[in-house]
Amino acid sequence: MKFIRKLGEPSDFSCWKSLGNEDWEPSWSNLRDDRQSNLKPKTTLHQSLIDEQGYICCYCGRRIDRTISHIEHLKPRQLYPELSLDYYNLLASCPGYLEEEDIKALTEAQAPQKHCGQFKDNWYDDKLTVTPLMSDCEDYFRYTAFGEILPTNDLEKKQAAQETIKRLGLNQHALERERRKSIEAILLDIDSLNAEELEKLIYAYEKLDENGKFFRFCAVILYVLRQALRQAS
Repeated sequence: MKFIRKLGEPSDFSCWKSLGNEDWEPSWSNLRDDRQSNLKPKTTLHQSLIDEQGYICCYCGRRIDRTISHIEHLKPRQLYPELSLDYYNLLASCPGYLEEEDIKALTEAQAPQKHCGQFKDNWYDDKLTVTPLMSDCEDYFRYTAFGEILPTNDLEKKQAAQETIKRLGLNQHALERERRKSIEAILLDIDSLNAEELEKLIYAYEKLDENGKFFRFCAVILYVLRQALRQAS
């Protein structure tokens, strides 16, 4: 999980919400692009969320775009209807499964293993939910060389980390495998790097690239690099 710095909501979304009157109120159920007014509130909203997240899933860090993601309510709209159109409660989540895993599951007449927003469903707990809007969210998790995500050893954060991992399905097998691939790619060269080189690499992974994108699973890779830097220093 990587910290998301929320920016201002897109103008089309704001304009659409401002159209509310005595006869019509904007709601999640009627959020759609409108050819007559030339407003595209849903499209611009979705794209704005993806842009500010650097094209990675708000929970697992997989690469996303508008075709392979959905708009996610951090606090579920069924439980918090007053926040259903609150931009600061909206994120972009991956579909909740890896396409190849879904095909394999259907072939074997099994249900695909879901994760992230699809798996979370209506769960939210003020005390136990680690969210990407928390500036220290990355400190709640550790990663093994096999791609498993574990809670921090910090006792003040551990319970929330454990519950969030479980409720988001973050150790779903396909996710573990994809994280492991990213870790293995970094480990190939990491032993040959000195502290200064590691610091430069960490800086690079912390930033958006020239296309405004974070590297997929960048939080995982940053964890591995920072561990290596501690050993090298």
